[in-house]
Amino acid sequence: MYAIIKTGGKQYRVAEGEEVKVERLPGVAGDDITFDKVLLTSDGENVKIGKPYLEDAEVSGHITCQGKDRKILVFKFKKRKGYRKKQGHRQEFTSIKIENIKA
Repeated sequence: MYAIIKTGGKQYRVAEGEEVKVERLPGVAGDDITFDKVLLTSDGENVKIGKPYLEDAEVSGHITCQGKDRKILVFKFKKRKGYRKKQGHRQEFTSIKIENIKA
């Protein structure tokens, strides 16, 4: 069984027992979390699609860790102008272990 949830402006395909990295959410490691913005659920045969969300569906799990991704470099450059700008960025994330999908 799997579901598609929406969080942080993005959509994620999740299944029970799976660990997923999403945009940073408030909380600490060990906290329980539920997602009520479920767009689709499927058990292999039956597929339920929301308009835009399913009313009776929710996905629950717990936070395993909060952290930062690896650094990416942002380099701006304009040729023949002597303009160079180098900047780094580390995106914060929350890692969640999916425990239950209620359809």
